[in-house]
Amino acid sequence: MNEKIQTSKIYFDSVIVGLTLILAVGFIISFMLGKYPIAPAELFSILASNVLPIDQTWTDQQAVILYHVRMPRIILSVLVGCCLSAAGAAYQGIFRNPLVSSDIVGASSGAAFGAALAILMAIGNLGISILAFVFSIGAVMAVGFLSKKVKTNPVLGLVLAGIMVGSLFNSATSFLKLVADPNEQLPAITYWLMGSFSGAKLEDIRLAIIPMAAGLIPLFLLRWKINILTMGDDEARTMGVDTKKTRAIIIVAATLVTAASIAVSGMIGWIGLVIPHLSRMLVGSDYRRLMPVSMLMGASFLLIVDNVSRLTTTSEIPIGILTSFIGAPFFFYLISREGEKF
Repeated sequence: MNEKIQTSKIYFDSVIVGLTLILAVGFIISFMLGKYPIAPAELFSILASNVLPIDQTWTDQQAVILYHVRMPRIILSVLVGCCLSAAGAAYQGIFRNPLVSSDIVGASSGAAFGAALAILMAIGNLGISILAFVFSIGAVMAVGFLSKKVKTNPVLGLVLAGIMVGSLFNSATSFLKLVADPNEQLPAITYWLMGSFSGAKLEDIRLAIIPMAAGLIPLFLLRWKINILTMGDDEARTMGVDTKKTRAIIIVAATLVTAASIAVSGMIGWIGLVIPHLSRMLVGSDYRRLMPVSMLMGASFLLIVDNVSRLTTTSEIPIGILTSFIGAPFFFYLISREGEKF
C-alpha cells in the first residue's frame, strides 16, 4: 500500500512539474511572437536591463511592445485561464455535476449585461470592466437570495434560481443590443461578448488581481472540503463539515474569480467546463490534486489559445470563438466516451 501511495505521489509531482514547465516555456515564447518579433537575446536583454547595467541593443519600439502590449496580455491570459478553470472545477464539485460551469449561477450573464450597459453609456474600458464585475457579483447575489426559497434542496434551488436570473440578464442584454447604435455601440457589444485580450493594459491586471487572489486562495486551501461535499451533505455533516457555510464560501470564491476574469476578458466559454475534465483524466477526482492541476492546465491552455488568436490571421480572432471550436468537439468526445458515468 505504501509503495502504491508513493508511486501515485511521484506521478502527481511529475504532472505538476510538467505542467509548470509547459506554462513557463509558453510564457517566455509568447513574448517573442507577434507582428513585431523579438529575438530571445533581445527579450532577455530588455528584461535584464531593469536590474543590470546593460548597453541598449534593442529599439525603443521593442521595449514598448514588450511592456505595454504583450506583457499585460500574456499575464491576463494566464490569470484568466487559471481562474476560470479553478472556478469550473469548484462548481462541478459542489454541485456534484460534471456539466456545471460559471453560467449556472448567473455570473456570466450578469457580466455581459454590465459590459453592454457600460458600452451603451460610453464610460470607457475601465467602466466596462467595473460594471461587468459589479453586475456579475450582483447576479450571483440575486441567485443566492432566490435560492433560499427552495428550503428542501439548496443545490436545486441554486440551479433553478441561476437559470432564471441568467435568462433575465440575457434578455436585458438582448434589449440593450436592440437599442444600441448599430454603427458603433452594437459592434463593440458583440465583440466584447466574443471575448478578447486585445487592448489589455496593466490597469486591467491591477483591477482584477485582488478579487482573483481573494477567490483563488480559498479555493486552493479548501479543496479538500470539496472532496467531502462531493459525497453528499449527510455524509459531509457526519464528518464535521458545515455544508451550508462551506458551500457558500466556495461559491463566493468561485464567483469572485469568474467575475474578475470576465470583467477584463469578455465572455470566454468552455474553459471552466473542459479543463477540469482534462485534469481528471490526468490525476483523478481528488480535489487536493485536481485543483492545482486545473489551475496550471487552464493557464497554459488559454495562453496557447490566445497566441493562436493573435497570430493565425492579420485580423485577430476573438478568443471565445476559438475556445468554443476546441471545447465543443472535445466535450462531445468526452460525453461519447464516458457518458454512462454522467
